[in-house]
Formats: sequence, structure tokens, C-alpha cells
Amino acid sequence: MATNVLEARGGSLVPPVAMRGYHICYRDDQTNHCPGCGRTHWYIGRMMAECAFCGTALPLESAPLVAGGQIVRTVRRRYIPESHAA
Repeated sequence: MATNVLEARGGSLVPPVAMRGYHICYRDDQTNHCPGCGRTHWYIGRMMAECAFCGTALPLESAPLVAGGQIVRTVRRRYIPESHAA
């Protein structure tokens, strides 16, 4: 029996590609049909592609490769006891 999540998943939090299935995203090398309306006209941004007809947005397959990918910022807030608050 596994004692933690990493053991249960074989040492990785992300399952292998073969187990994940098809990931819906905009692929540069394919004709991309919108999952919402079926059309193929897209507005392409840096991270997302948006269907020109219905507005469905899909992540770009190559987005993690552009400028280091998505930036995640965390804010560390200090705890200030109420006795010290002004």
C-alpha cells in the first residue's frame, strides 16, 4: 500500500502522457477545429487561441515554450497580530 501521493503515482504528480489521453489545445502544425462550433478561424495570442466565431479559447500547445512559459507569482503575507495593528 502506498504511503503518499508520489508513491501511489509512481514518483510523479503528473501522470504519463499515454495515461492522460488527448489534451484539447491549439496545435500549430494541424488544422484546428473549434470544439464549440467546428469552424477553423482563430485569433492567436501568446498563451491562448480564441475562435473567431464563438469565442471558445484553447491554450496553445507551444505556450510553455515561449519565454519560459507561464509565470506563477506567490505573495507571502506576514501575520500581524491585532495588538500591533494600527
